[in-house]
Amino acid sequence: MPKIRRKRGFEAQLVELEEIVRNLEDGSLPLEESLLLFERGIKLSRELQGALQAASLRVTKLLEGDTAAEAPLEEDGGDTDSPGETAP
Repeated sequence: MPKIRRKRGFEAQLVELEEIVRNLEDGSLPLEESLLLFERGIKLSRELQGALQAASLRVTKLLEGDTAAEAPLEEDGGDTDSPGETAP
């Protein structure tokens, strides 16, 4: 049975990114492993930036009185891959 990978929440992704940065700053990893970690870090950074932008937009809409923005957040922090939504 294949594993189903569930998106993790914002905080868990941020912790992973911080760990990647610590490992890369240490400078003791082989080049290939450093490159793989760097690629993962870039991906996480982009996902986190998208989540922050979505949250910022939602706050702006709430402050402007847009009731459609008052829908509850997804359990995983609002990251969805629903049809019609695109990643930044």
